Amino acid sequence: MALSVDIQKQLGDLRLEVRFEAGDETLALLGASGCGKSVTLKCVAGILTPDEGHIQLDGVTLYDSAARIDLPPQRRRVGYLFQQYALFPNMTVRQNIAAAVRDKSRRQTEVAEKLRQFRLEAVADQKPGQLSGGQQQRCALARILASEPRAILLDEPFSALDSYLKYQLELELADTLGGFPGTVLWVSHDRGEVFRNCRRVCVMDRGRSQPVTTLEELFRSPGTEAAARLSGCKNYADARPREAAVFLPDWGLTLSCGRPVPEDVCRIGIRAHHIRPAAPGGENCFACTVERVVEDVFSTIVLLRPEGAAPEAPLLRMELDKEAWQAVPDKSHLTVSVPPEAILLLGS
Repeated sequence: MALSVDIQKQLGDLRLEVRFEAGDETLALLGASGCGKSVTLKCVAGILTPDEGHIQLDGVTLYDSAARIDLPPQRRRVGYLFQQYALFPNMTVRQNIAAAVRDKSRRQTEVAEKLRQFRLEAVADQKPGQLSGGQQQRCALARILASEPRAILLDEPFSALDSYLKYQLELELADTLGGFPGTVLWVSHDRGEVFRNCRRVCVMDRGRSQPVTTLEELFRSPGTEAAARLSGCKNYADARPREAAVFLPDWGLTLSCGRPVPEDVCRIGIRAHHIRPAAPGGENCFACTVERVVEDVFSTIVLLRPEGAAPEAPLLRMELDKEAWQAVPDKSHLTVSVPPEAILLLGS
């Protein structure tokens, strides 16, 4: 593997325990704010020092607590795209890029190539404060690639941009990274951004990394509630295994899962779009009272209370196309169903 990370670090109340390997690919670090994603990048880059563990890139040890190895950032060959880009404010675009070129004899040629590649010729002699957000990001990426990195670290690369500009730059960044021959770590809390740009993902939850998995597996079988929430699942309930079914005490339901349920399953998740109006009597059908209807931009969100639910039980969220909701005859009481294969089995 091109990049191997196995580190621990205590930061206040946060205990960072991260372990993953990545090849020549774009690997996502996906997690909620404050879970340790950015801290992990800073440890890889050499900005922060772990308490123990090791980091290796392309066979070179960047950090090893046992061997007392801790290479400084400038020797790690790691390009870091900060959230606010960290351009030198007193330098022009041309000078920012030139500062990163390692081979002084090729500096002028390399700068000219990066200005052309990132469409920055027209602003080459302007300073960062004179640039738009998109131009600043392109300048930062040009500077990173001019340094000939072995790995690129992207820390929420679109957090400082508005939605329209974000979409355009995401396409440009994907094209740029498509030709990069090394490892890219893409930190995000946006599952859509990750799904569009990465094939594998390492979910982080409260400082701890979970095993690297494919995006398809994350959505199909997230394994933990933290991973399920990051994949967009909206409904959760305590669960008790019943061979190929689960009993949900909060809702007073027993639902078939269509497969053996492991003994360590203690929660289930159901995606809102997998709940559908149905005729009574079918598999995994149950009656509900409609508690609230919320009109979203392109869909209708219906909050349901299963008839056997405890008063304090969470409501069940169903999302339908507007036309499908309009076709429902009784909008106060209805029967819904959940496909057995759509029930996410979650451990602790």
